[in-house]
Amino acid sequence: MIGGPRRATLAVCVAVLTVSGCTSSATRSGDSYTFDAERAPVQVDSRELRQKKAAAGIADCPSSSGAALVEGGLPDITLPCLGGGRDVRLAGLRGTPLVLNFWAQTCGPCRTESPLFQQLHEAAGEEVAMVGIDWQDARPGYALAFAAELGLTYPQIADPEGATRAPMRVTGLPLTLFVTAAGKVSHTEYGAIDSADELAQMVERYLGVQVEPGSP
Repeated sequence: MIGGPRRATLAVCVAVLTVSGCTSSATRSGDSYTFDAERAPVQVDSRELRQKKAAAGIADCPSSSGAALVEGGLPDITLPCLGGGRDVRLAGLRGTPLVLNFWAQTCGPCRTESPLFQQLHEAAGEEVAMVGIDWQDARPGYALAFAAELGLTYPQIADPEGATRAPMRVTGLPLTLFVTAAGKVSHTEYGAIDSADELAQMVERYLGVQVEPGSP
């Protein structure tokens, strides 16, 4: 199994961090959204943040395509990589089954479950992509420190403006999506995943991949 069981929790950590100001920095076209770093009130890419990311050993964000939208798939939202790197178009994440976890460094349950995702990342290899989204976080430096403290090395995207809130129904944290290789969301899990066994079962049930990780 991935690791030992965690204390069960039904609580969802409500995101309380908001981005200052009422004007979006995004570039919008129809139903699409692209984060505009030059106008953003929160900067997720700087020399200091890149150094923190490198020191934590966090992997580069995955490449994404300009493929057409899939019914029941991820939205046409392009977000920056936390701590620098290539931008990621969520709708273009195809080819590999994906576990997408929304979190923030202020979220208690996120601290409990994040190590499970790291263990999945290490065990699954190229069979399952593990990606985090630091959501509505006004302090990306703290987010990188959170990742470093917990030893999280899987790729991290940033959504400081909460662009995913409506299209992906993000009502609180943590939130985890299971996305097939074809780009369709097969399941959305609201609240914390409580154990390694539960996560492994979800990966098999919703992505069709069996993962038998060892203990960390």
